[in-house]
Amino acid sequence: MHHTQHPLGSGFTAASTAAEVLADIDLSGTHAIITGGHTGLGLETTRALGTAGASITVGSRDPDRAAAALTGIEGVEISRLDLLDPASIDAFAARYLGSGRPLHILVNNAGLPLPERLVRDARGYEPQFATNHLGHFQLTLGLLPALRAAHGARVVNVSSGGHRLSDIRWDDPHFTTGYDGHLAYGQSKTANVLFAVELDRRWSRDGIRGYAVHPGVVVGTKLNDSVGEEQQRAMGLLDESGRPVVDPDRGIKSPQQGASTIVFAAAGPLLAGIGGVYLKDNDISPLDEDPAPIDFGVDQDPPADVVPHAIDPRSARRLWELSEELIKA
Repeated sequence: MHHTQHPLGSGFTAASTAAEVLADIDLSGTHAIITGGHTGLGLETTRALGTAGASITVGSRDPDRAAAALTGIEGVEISRLDLLDPASIDAFAARYLGSGRPLHILVNNAGLPLPERLVRDARGYEPQFATNHLGHFQLTLGLLPALRAAHGARVVNVSSGGHRLSDIRWDDPHFTTGYDGHLAYGQSKTANVLFAVELDRRWSRDGIRGYAVHPGVVVGTKLNDSVGEEQQRAMGLLDESGRPVVDPDRGIKSPQQGASTIVFAAAGPLLAGIGGVYLKDNDISPLDEDPAPIDFGVDQDPPADVVPHAIDPRSARRLWELSEELIKA
């Protein structure tokens, strides 16, 4: 399979922070939207892009909570957005389009922590696929006029090395025959990558490029906190005293380090003319053509390089078409 997953040699490392990646970049006059931009990786992304001069709209289910978290960050506004509610997504996009502003950067960041049990959305959809992928898919399509108006825009999907856990379950994407939260998470993260691949193919002629990002295993985020203390110890995220471990060489990062690859995708000049790729550690990930099964154990670091099923162009087109049908329901 022909692919563009070839590292560039960016000069940044796994330990680089978002501030370091944007140190020489001026984003004055740039408009950005960040879903979930008030907590965890989203908050660090908002802070870094705002410091570089971007004007940012943060989409949040709880605008009051977001406002409290974003106090002191200049150039930020908050707009209500619930990615499990199609009407809320349409209303958010309509408000932004009504402002007449172009959209230079869209960071599809918000995600659902691993649920303890399956609770379907109003359409009967599995919630991680619905939130992490379908909600962002609908939002991105709704914002297309503003992305085109930027005459050079980037769409960044925050994915994960967890995409390696599952391809798209084409025959049962909503887990009607038995639920596994980890596989559901993996499927949603694969969808994030495939979405970026097909978006870039369809929209690059309009100057809109797509990227998927593995930020690392980031300590202190809702996702990792949701797996429980015992599993975090087994994954090496907590030491014997229960304190967070930061070890970027093993892919375990602080929020500032995790946000670095997101802002690299959003504004890094090295990516000019390149799109439809999966990034990690502030560079294009190599392709792992023969991936081993993931074992989140003490003695094995979770791998994060992209695997073939996540960048397959036929699957990317198929997922786009499936997603179009699903958001019509």
